[in-house]
Amino acid sequence: MGRHTTARTRRRMLLPLLALALAAVLGTATWVAVALARSDPGCEPVRVAVAASPDIAPAVTQTAKDLGLACVVFDVQSRDSLQVAGELPGTTPRFQAWIPSSTLFLRRADGSPVSGPSVASSPVVLAVQEPVAKALGWPGKSLTWADVLGSAGIAAGMPDPVRDPVGVSALLALRDVAKDSVDPAAAYVALLRKFSAGASPTVYPASENAVLRHNSELSGGEVALVAAYSPAALSLDYPFVELAGATPQQGRAVAELKRALLYGSATSTQSGLRGSGGQALRLPETDRRVEAQGQRSAEIPAAVEVDKALSAWAGVTASARVQVLIDVSGSMSAPVPGTGKSRLRITLEAAENALHLFKPASQIRFLAFATKVDGERDYREILPMAPVGQQLKAVDRLRAVRAVPDGQTGLYDSVLDVYRLARKEWEQGKLNLVIVMTDGRDTDPDGIGREKLMAELGKLRDPERPLPLIAIGIGPEADETELAQLVAPSGGQTFLSRDPAKIGEVFYGALGRIAGAG
Repeated sequence: MGRHTTARTRRRMLLPLLALALAAVLGTATWVAVALARSDPGCEPVRVAVAASPDIAPAVTQTAKDLGLACVVFDVQSRDSLQVAGELPGTTPRFQAWIPSSTLFLRRADGSPVSGPSVASSPVVLAVQEPVAKALGWPGKSLTWADVLGSAGIAAGMPDPVRDPVGVSALLALRDVAKDSVDPAAAYVALLRKFSAGASPTVYPASENAVLRHNSELSGGEVALVAAYSPAALSLDYPFVELAGATPQQGRAVAELKRALLYGSATSTQSGLRGSGGQALRLPETDRRVEAQGQRSAEIPAAVEVDKALSAWAGVTASARVQVLIDVSGSMSAPVPGTGKSRLRITLEAAENALHLFKPASQIRFLAFATKVDGERDYREILPMAPVGQQLKAVDRLRAVRAVPDGQTGLYDSVLDVYRLARKEWEQGKLNLVIVMTDGRDTDPDGIGREKLMAELGKLRDPERPLPLIAIGIGPEADETELAQLVAPSGGQTFLSRDPAKIGEVFYGALGRIAGAG
């Protein structure tokens, strides 16, 4: 979440990707003006306008009232933080102070400081429907994100991280869940896929404060929520910032309000908010679905790390249009030690499993190549371009593919023809890719040759319509130098699996990094 022009451009690109509403938990953010004053006879009250995130606005209103400043009218407005960020700066000062839910909003707002002291906090948790939590062993044990996400049968949802810092915090925590996996990039993209499914969620990120409010306002048919905590999640930190344009009298009133909030007036039992350091939660009656003890927040990451997380989400949640070109030359029939399978069999299984990493709206075509496998042509179509769901129903045709016993590796001709096809079929708003999986270099004596291939691929490159070529080398004979040269004209990437048994891990990791996850 960069700053100024670059950040705003990136947000316009990412905004359409996902807007999963959590209205039942988070409520609708509107603004309500509350005028509070203590007037002495003959004084002209000074108006001080404060924009506050809806979850802290009631506590700020009460604090302003308790101050009882003479000749001061505090106008505390419950305002959506994203909306305020977009309104600053205005032609005339609308607010003298602003308390968004997260420092991340300060980074994306022109006309405000980029940081401010925290006056409260609320951990970002994984909100788990109570029946699901009980099935996972709660309340006998506290739930972790790994516990919940590693279980079968959950439906995960995500608030749009471009608009909601809860989503950004969740992306960072999910990376932590995946870090100890055999292939962290592959595990991370699989987690993101789970959260982008779009089904009615039984599990989703939310602030602890939102969980408390949800549980306290249950009506008929609604299910209570249990909070699962992660030390890698970034808490909402409610920074207090003074905005430019205040008069001296307004400035003094703002300073008094800030002082009272820094002393903890917003973290009463009624607010359901913690102190800025995540101190123990003060509740009138303990809701045992949340953990009252202190909770430490992850450090606010650098803007580049937030951008990286948002790029990962954008790539994973975008629908794709993919051409997958699989080597079926004779060498692909070589056995892989310790597996009882051939290189081709393991590669086909990896391709089949990878279908689950793409969004349902994605479309994929599978092709096989060697030499002269379709008349004089070096490739043939296995499965035509179709949505993921349709391909999953036709995987028997993928499983039936066999290596060509005497087939050479007709790499160059096949790649060029399929790349031309992908360029012709390129679709706006999708992640367009050509993926080639091979265990060797081009060995076709009648092929076009490397220099001509490179020249033709260079002619087909269009920065306005990106179409990266992704090469995945399989086994010890895969030529890393040749593959790197092959993908260079398209701005693509090369990935190697010297051990063919690990091609699945490499394939999943490649997809994760292509999507911006690595």
